[in-house]
Amino acid sequence: MSRVIAFANQKGGVAKTTTTLSIGAALHERGRDVLLVDLDPQGALTYSLGYDPDGIEETVNDVLVRRLPIEKAVIAGTPDLVPANIDLAGPDTVLLTKTGREFALERALRDVANSYDYILIDCPPSLGILTINGLTAASEVVIPLQAEALSHRGVGQLLETIADIKRFTNPGLRVSGVIVTMFDPRTRHAREVLSDVSSLYGIEVLQPPVRKSIRFAEASRSGKPITEFAPSHPGAEAYRQLAALLDGGRE
Repeated sequence: MSRVIAFANQKGGVAKTTTTLSIGAALHERGRDVLLVDLDPQGALTYSLGYDPDGIEETVNDVLVRRLPIEKAVIAGTPDLVPANIDLAGPDTVLLTKTGREFALERALRDVANSYDYILIDCPPSLGILTINGLTAASEVVIPLQAEALSHRGVGQLLETIADIKRFTNPGLRVSGVIVTMFDPRTRHAREVLSDVSSLYGIEVLQPPVRKSIRFAEASRSGKPITEFAPSHPGAEAYRQLAALLDGGRE
């Protein structure tokens, strides 16, 4: 049975897609079977794996709205991907008219739950029906968080949404921790944010923090995860350590 991890933060620009992709690629390096699900209409995860979102015919939108079997939308790769594009911007309206709308992704993933060790969901930067679908389908949630005050102020709102999800659609959902991204250890502010998160919200900060680097943007443009684009880069190694932590330290 898959471990389904949603990567969620309603604030954009916190390296959520980079974190989803890098953790997935690092888990694949560890020999795990991984499926990535792009749940963002911007299709950033799809693009970061080297695909043109606009050129893909069957996406997660077809899975959610048309109830296309999810395996028919999977693009085989390292790791596998359920892609997204701008068509996904419509389901907010469509899904709101459907009974059991919060469970659309969870139902779809049942068909592949025994085919993967991990299913990682890249949620959009909002707290709408798509993110609710991602959190309802997940067994756990990881919160990528930029090391700045304005970024971590939104964590409380996300935790309220997670509490509602646990109350109404997914009682077993748990927060596995925060991954601090774009970290600059030279600044006192970044270090203070790192220490504040755990004390303010009672959430584990997963180690190590991922330092800021232009190499992540370069990797995204190349269509490769950082672990493949620059395998010896400190950012790649940080994500490998985080993946090992999530994987329970198994070899």
